[in-house]
Amino acid sequence: MKTNSWKFFSVLAVIIIAVIMVVPSIGMYVKKKDKPDMWPYKKINLGLDLQGGMHLVLEVETKKAVENRVELLVHEIKGLMKEKHYRHKGVTRVENDKISVTLEGKEQIDQFKTLIDKEFQILRKLDEKIDGEQVVMMFDLPVEEANYIKKLAADQAIETIRNRIDEFGVSEPDIRRQGENRIQIQLPGIKDTKRAITLIGKTAQLEFKLVDDENDLGAALKGDLPPGTEILYEHKEDPKTNRVSQIPYLLKKRVQMTGDSLTDARVRVDPQNNKPYVGIEFDNKGARLFATVTGENIKRRLAIVLDNKVYSAPVIQSKISGGSAQITGNFSMDEAHDLAIVLRAGALPAPVTIIEQRIVGPTLGMDSINKGMLSVTVGGLLVVLFMAFYYRGAGLIADFGVMLNIVFILAGLIMFDATLTLPGIAGIILTIGMSVDANVLIYERIREELRTGKTPRAAVISGFDRATITILDSNLTTMIVAIVLFQFGSGPVKGFAVTLTIGLIASLFTALVVAKMIFDFFLDKRDIQSLSI
Repeated sequence: MKTNSWKFFSVLAVIIIAVIMVVPSIGMYVKKKDKPDMWPYKKINLGLDLQGGMHLVLEVETKKAVENRVELLVHEIKGLMKEKHYRHKGVTRVENDKISVTLEGKEQIDQFKTLIDKEFQILRKLDEKIDGEQVVMMFDLPVEEANYIKKLAADQAIETIRNRIDEFGVSEPDIRRQGENRIQIQLPGIKDTKRAITLIGKTAQLEFKLVDDENDLGAALKGDLPPGTEILYEHKEDPKTNRVSQIPYLLKKRVQMTGDSLTDARVRVDPQNNKPYVGIEFDNKGARLFATVTGENIKRRLAIVLDNKVYSAPVIQSKISGGSAQITGNFSMDEAHDLAIVLRAGALPAPVTIIEQRIVGPTLGMDSINKGMLSVTVGGLLVVLFMAFYYRGAGLIADFGVMLNIVFILAGLIMFDATLTLPGIAGIILTIGMSVDANVLIYERIREELRTGKTPRAAVISGFDRATITILDSNLTTMIVAIVLFQFGSGPVKGFAVTLTIGLIASLFTALVVAKMIFDFFLDKRDIQSLSI
């Protein structure tokens, strides 16, 4: 009796916990509330096909990643040539992905080739032309290296976007690669679609550049742009009129430092004007470089540029050695928060373009839910009626197990914070059939034992013992398939695998533990001469 009591209270505790998890969530959906009235305040996460949301397909401009790498090599070659005192008339990027080097003096050819072979082994020499004392050499990246950079750019874009979306707070987003350079994103339940698109697509290339106060900005705006400079704009919005004005800045093209050394970005509020700003922190290397930049340019303006847009250009009053800085602007709290997210998540290695965008309305989702619930109800009712008709009293025990199975699946989805999708509902329907299949195996074995003349108790014990191995074998092999689907599948396939896996575990529990306990209860309490089976 002690063993039976222990089993009874253990099973009862599991059932109570499952009901506690499910009832508030079901009540919330019935009453259309955002939050349940009861503990534990958790709800079933619905996928894009059930609650609506946003579907995006992005294309990563992987060629731009190759161009950025070539541009970086151009700056490195220039720096080394300056260090080695090589005379040249220019090191430039041509035809987007090629490097042209013009040397002054044929005597430098061998030395320069040695430099390239030692420091830039990744480059491939394409051409060499000698015109008097002037030598023009052309280089590019090998096809294998360019393809590797493109692949890496797509992979990094996926991870960066995933980090941004995770911090944005979308529950169970579906982000996966599509082809070589496309990314498919599904964001269930998203409401502010415009803000989400802006957050996802922002390149977030953070750069610090010096403002050119020596040359005339007016002349530059008219087309007389000094060499090595560029014009970028700061966008300011008037809170009274909502008009956006553009403030031009003449900047040095040379980047003093980038956001590669950024370790943290947080939203803070200025106590003087009560406006939000973004405080950024650098690692040790970045802190040293920032101290050098600010120490060498005191009383000059340093522009903070993000995606070719000036956010602020403060005057450097003194050397800043703490490894921290501020990005100020006319931010709202949401804008400052989103800026901090993209800076923390990192810059996209290449720009992305939205090539497909769909908004799935919640009305379509509710229609899917209603049809899914109708299919579960009809399928479950037919199974319940068949079991009660064919196996009589024992069939009612199986029916109770089916209802428990559904409750356990829903509770499992809530506890593991999984997402219920339309294929997931199909998995629930399949699990209903799997759960009664185990009961059918047990009941048929019990019938066979009864035909041999065994007592009801002996027949039940033998029926459960002999059917257990078969049930475990069939369920575990199916579970292995479900786990493989979950591991390697995505989207609808993963949703189906989740409910199927939880359902298989629940069906094993209800068939081998709960049903056995109910049989033992009736056989212990009553002197039963025959079973209703």
